Amino acid sequence: MTAMSKRPKILLVDDDQDLLDLYREILSQLPSQPQIATAVSGARAMAMMEAETYTLLVCDLNMPKMDGLQVLSIVRRKYPDLRTVVLTSVLDEQFRSRVYGLGVDLFWQKPGSGEEIKQFLECIESLLGREEQSGFRGVQSKSLVDLIQLECISQNSTVLKITNGSLIGKIWILNGEVIDAATEDQGGEAAFHRILSWKSGSFESLPSEPNHARTIANSYQGLLLETAQAQDEAHVFEGGPDAAANGAPASPLSPLAHFEGVEFVVALKPTADKAFDSHGLENPRPLAEWSRQCLERFRSLGERLQAGRLQQMEGLGPKRHVALAPHQHLDFCVGWHRNLSAKEISESMKKVLTLWVS
Repeated sequence: MTAMSKRPKILLVDDDQDLLDLYREILSQLPSQPQIATAVSGARAMAMMEAETYTLLVCDLNMPKMDGLQVLSIVRRKYPDLRTVVLTSVLDEQFRSRVYGLGVDLFWQKPGSGEEIKQFLECIESLLGREEQSGFRGVQSKSLVDLIQLECISQNSTVLKITNGSLIGKIWILNGEVIDAATEDQGGEAAFHRILSWKSGSFESLPSEPNHARTIANSYQGLLLETAQAQDEAHVFEGGPDAAANGAPASPLSPLAHFEGVEFVVALKPTADKAFDSHGLENPRPLAEWSRQCLERFRSLGERLQAGRLQQMEGLGPKRHVALAPHQHLDFCVGWHRNLSAKEISESMKKVLTLWVS
């Protein structure tokens, strides 16, 4: 199989040729370098899908003759494995729920700013890279983790109702943050983790509830990380000795990442090869290098000013906060949820380092 044949294929559908050209240019920036075809009508799109297999359909809703909803209804029956994305210029929660009810993977308002385009591309690349798997109907065999990530990256507000046989759960998302979850007998983070332990079922996207009380302070990244850790631990336990032998050893930093508000942990070792351990990051090396440089420079500054030994530093950012601290022959960089204040981070950091000693 040639490299060309492995590239994903995207079909763009919109009755505005200028928008088709614009989105073709935007999607050409994707790392997977997809082949991109366009259609100016629903009828033309259906004919093209009859002749060729596509990985992803990106469809406008407001089109003459055959609108986007009609196209999506036919696609779901004829091409159940095709991933689908809806682009629209109008946001309506009931309409959005109806679209998700058709099994659409992603409902997205047409991006306008550079940040929105970046988020859009991240979501599309995630869809193109996802392997086929069993999961939750309603977003085309998508796992709940995928669904929640897309909702939060898109900064959407919605209530997800998840049904697994006789079990029913709800997850409240407000402006891209998970604020609450509930099952029949649990609430908050406990309910969230229980819902995400369900392997299959169906879901419904309900209108948002902006006045719903927030019970979950952890970020969605932290929640998903904790869920993944719990599932990995359960898998190894249930699999017996062979599963433990074949799996990767648990990170010694795992207990620290379970601390409320922590999103990631990096421990820097004082060795010539600049070794480090990390938990909660896919690519920790750049952050490890940055942390090492920051600590070295502030230590040097402290020596010149005769300010004494460096104790701790906190940095506040728009997406997350970071704290740096030396402890027991290691230097730690800990990422914290953005809702925490500098004082709360300082106090919590002390508890995290105490937990490390224990």
